Parts: sequence; structure tokens; C-alpha cells
Amino acid sequence: MMVIVYVLAGLLLTLPIATPSFYKKGNWAGALVCAGLAVPAWFIGEAVPVAGGPVVGILLGLIITNIWKKKGIFAPGIKAASKRVLQMAIVLFGFQMNFNNVVEMGGSAVILILSVISVAFIVAVFLGRVLKVPFNEKTLIGVGTAICGGSAIAATAPVLEAGEKEVVRAISTIFLFNIIAAFLYPALGRFFGMSDTAFGMWAGSAINDTSSVVAAGYAFSDAAGTTATVVKLTRTIMIIPVTLIIALTRAGTREKGRGVNILGTFPWFVLAFLLASVINTTGFIPAEAAAFWSRMGKFLIVAAMVAIGFGCDVKELIKGGRKPIILGFCCSVCVAAVSYLINAFGINT
Repeated sequence: MMVIVYVLAGLLLTLPIATPSFYKKGNWAGALVCAGLAVPAWFIGEAVPVAGGPVVGILLGLIITNIWKKKGIFAPGIKAASKRVLQMAIVLFGFQMNFNNVVEMGGSAVILILSVISVAFIVAVFLGRVLKVPFNEKTLIGVGTAICGGSAIAATAPVLEAGEKEVVRAISTIFLFNIIAAFLYPALGRFFGMSDTAFGMWAGSAINDTSSVVAAGYAFSDAAGTTATVVKLTRTIMIIPVTLIIALTRAGTREKGRGVNILGTFPWFVLAFLLASVINTTGFIPAEAAAFWSRMGKFLIVAAMVAIGFGCDVKELIKGGRKPIILGFCCSVCVAAVSYLINAFGINT
């Protein structure tokens, strides 16, 4: 009986996010194709956590779409899945969030996290302007570097109304530096003679994706891995205010001189994401139920990434991919440096 209640609760949070047109008959074929391809992508991502299911999903979509050119009846559903399924996924992802993590880490960790996020955005905005990286693309790279890699990009993309190519470039850039960080950080931590706590704070605040944070943290030590994971989860909560700020900023820009249409531009799926986070924090539902919906959200993210991969052309991505990589590299280096300096001089560990 309780299982049914959990399922219904999750559906009530996610189903209203999609517009009625998403559920029309013509979309089911394409949506099922994305869900079907998400299954092997999910398991490959589980086997190789540093890569992760979303990246594998994008790669599958990219490979297949460049072979299967005419998608016929599947095209509408694939296009719909790249937006609406992504929003549903983010709502369920909220069941992984726990605001108690912020309290546990204390003020020092919060200052560190806010500093890292500020630096990532400043570098992304100003260097992105110099490199002439499109607004959406540099914002996604900044969000991905500042908060939690692919998950933050996935949460922000619908708010920005980012195109498939912009999302793929941003996630590919973040993925590249995640892989490098997972192997490089433990070696650098030992070279600098960092303590377990200091390294955990550094890795948790500076490495983008959760899988890479865990890999780097536990490669250094079990204690460092635990600290890094908690810091990373605290940092992930920042998806909520950052996404809302971006949404309100875009609303103000669009409606400048005509009044701000908050209701029309507000990202309602973020509000549902916040509700899921509050439910998980309060312990209103059992941990097993929250874990189930969190994993379901991650699976839907993989399905949405497959759909996004379907919408891209490999040749065009390669042609415009150099500048985002340069921007991602500079953001990652600056974040790592600022986090290390704050750890070294601002926190006694």
C-alpha cells in the first residue's frame, strides 16, 4: 500500500510539469525510444561512475542520430522529451537534497562554497564575453563549474531555453574536466601535504560532478571522501537559488519597459524541486522512498540527455567546441585556486 502512495506522490509532483500537449499520442513513440536507450546508458554510467549516465546518454543519441537521419513519427516525442522529461527529472532529483547538510557543515563551508560559485560565474561571464561564447553556453558552463556539473546544467537549461547544441557543448566541457579532476586532485593533495579534512573541503567545493568528487575524495582517504561528499551535497543545494535568480533576471530582461511577467516566466518545475527537497529534509517520507524517486529522477535525466543528443550534429559541435573548452578550463582552474587558497588561509584544519 505504501509503495502505491510513494508512486502517486512522485507522479503528483512531476506530471503537472509537462504541458497537456506533451502527453498527446504522437509523442509517445519518440519518448519511449529515449527511455529505451536510457537503460543501457544508465547501466554503463553505473559501471563507470566517473563518466556517468548523462554523458553516455548524450553519446548514444549523438551516434544514433548521425546514422538514423529520418526519424519520422519518433521526431516529435524526441523533441518533447529533451525539454519536459528534463524538467520532470529535476523535480525528482530534489529528493536527493537535504538542507540539514548546510547546518552540519557550518559557516566556513558555506563561505567557501559561495566564494567558489561567485568566482565561477565571474570568470564565465567576463571571459566568455572576451571569447565570444554565446550567453546560454557560457552561463551553463559557469553553472556546471560552480555547482554540480551535469545536474546543474540540466536544471538551468530549461530556464535559459537553451538549445540542444548548447547543452551538449556545456556538458561535454564539464565532463572533460571532471575526468581530469578525478585523477589529478588526489595527486595534488598529497603533493601539497593536505590533511584529510582540508582535501575533502577542497575536492567537494572545487570539483564539478558528484561522481568525480566521490572518486577523488575516497582515492585520497575515507575521511576525505566523507567530507568531500557532504560539502558537495551542500553545494548542490545552491541549484535552487541560482536557478531562480537566472529565471528572474531573464524575466526582467525580456519585459524591460513593459513590466515583469513573473508568473509567465517563473520556472515552476524549480518550485516543485524545492518542495521535493523540503519533503526529503523533513523526513516526511521514508529514506527508501526518497532514494527511489531520486534514482528515478537521475534515470529521467539520462533519457532527456539521449533526446538532446538526438538533436545535435557532431560536425557542428566539433566546429564550435574549442572556445567552450578554453572557458571551462579557465573556470575550473580559477575555482580550484580560490578554493585551495581559502582552505589554506581561511580555514583551520
